Amino acid sequence: MIEPTLILQLPHPQLPPSTGVFLIATVIKMIVIFTIYMVGVAYSTFAERRVSAWIQDRHGPNRVGPQGILQVAADGIKNIMKEETYPSYVSKALFVLAPGIAFVPAMMTWAVIPFGAPLPTLWGRIDLVVADLPVGFLFTLAISSLGVYGIVLAGWASNNKYALLGGLRSSAQMVSYEIAMGMSTVCVLLLAGNVSLNEVVQQQAQMGWNAFLLSVAAFIFLIAAFAETNRVPFDLPEAESELIAGYHTEYSAMKFSMFPISEYANMITASAMMATLFFGGWDIPFTKWDNTGDATVLKALLTFGAFATKVILFVLFYIWIRWTLPRFRYDQLMSLGWKVLLPMALVYVIVIAATVLALDMAGIARGPMFGAILFALNAVLMGGILFVLDKGRLISPAYSRLDRSRVERLRAMATGRSHLAGRGTGA
Repeated sequence: MIEPTLILQLPHPQLPPSTGVFLIATVIKMIVIFTIYMVGVAYSTFAERRVSAWIQDRHGPNRVGPQGILQVAADGIKNIMKEETYPSYVSKALFVLAPGIAFVPAMMTWAVIPFGAPLPTLWGRIDLVVADLPVGFLFTLAISSLGVYGIVLAGWASNNKYALLGGLRSSAQMVSYEIAMGMSTVCVLLLAGNVSLNEVVQQQAQMGWNAFLLSVAAFIFLIAAFAETNRVPFDLPEAESELIAGYHTEYSAMKFSMFPISEYANMITASAMMATLFFGGWDIPFTKWDNTGDATVLKALLTFGAFATKVILFVLFYIWIRWTLPRFRYDQLMSLGWKVLLPMALVYVIVIAATVLALDMAGIARGPMFGAILFALNAVLMGGILFVLDKGRLISPAYSRLDRSRVERLRAMATGRSHLAGRGTGA
C-alpha cells in the first residue's frame, strides 16, 4: 500500500500570501525599510552640510572618509560619548521622554506610505508598504500631529524661559498650519474617493499627478509642510538670535541630537507624503507599464527607484530653501497661516467639490478629459493667487508699495531739504 505524500503547494505569485508569510514579510519590511529610513535621516544631515557648503562656496565636511562620507558616523560617536547633563529643577522624566516623543511619530507615519509596486514571490504577492491600512491617509494626519507634544514637553520640562517660549511658539505654529494642511488634502480624497494611499497613487496614474490637477492644494500643502517641520523660513521655535536654541536649549549629548534627527525625519516623511499625494508616489511618469498587468520584480525595483528619486528631490528642495530665504517675523508667520492659507484652503475645497460634482453630473468619466478640465481650472486659480500674493499687502509685510503721487511728494521733500542744506553750508 502506497502511503499518501504531503505535497506543499505554494500560492500563485500574483495572489496574496498566507497569514504566516504575511507576518514574516511584514517583519522583514519593518527591519529593511526603517534601516534605510534611519540611514537616510543620518545622511540627510550630511547632504545639508555639503549642499550649504556648495551654495556658500565652501568645501564642507571632507576629512572623515572619502569625500567626508564617514562624517555622520563621527558625529554620532561624538554625541554618544559626550556627557549627559541635567540642569537644576528640570522635570527629569518628561525631560528625558520629550526627544523620543518628537522622533517616534515621524517614523510611525512612514509605515503606511507605499514605496513601490507589489513584489511577486514564491510565497505570494508582497505589497511594498509596511502596513497597508485602509485608512492610511487618516493615520498619517493623526500620527504626524503628535510630534508637537515632544517639543512642547521639552520646552516646559527644561524649566527655562527661552525653551518654554520656543515650545509655545512651536505649538502655536503647528496648530496654525495643521488645519490648512488637512484642508488641502481633502481635495485629494475628493478625486481618489478613498483614504488608502495606494488608491491615491492609482488615481494619479489614471488621471495625472495631483500637482497639476490640484495645484492650489499642492501649494498649500508644501508651505504647511515647511511650517510643520520647523524649517526655514518657519524655524521660529528655535530662532537662535532670539531664543538661544529654543526648546532644546538645556539639552546635551544624544538627547540634543534627537531633536535634529527628528527634524530631518519629519522632513523625509513630509517629502514622502508630498510625493505620494501630489506627484504620483511610486508611479513612473509617462508610462502605464508599471500600473497594468501582472506584478514583476523589475516593476517593483523601478517603481521603488522612482519613489526614492522623488523623495530625494524634495529633501534637496528643503535644503535649498533653507539656504536661500530669510526667516519670517512671528507676526508674518501667524498671518500667513490664519489670514491667507486657511481661507484659501476652505474656499478651494468648496470650488473643487463643486467642480467634481458638476463633472460627475455631466457624465464625464475620471480620465484625461476630467483631468484636463481640473488642470485648466487650477491654472486660472494659481495665476490669480500669485497675482494677489505678489501685491505685498496680505502677509503683514515689512514694506509697502507707494503710489506715484507719494513718490513724487517724497522726492520734492528730499529736493527741498538738499537746497536748504546747501544754503546753510554756503552761509
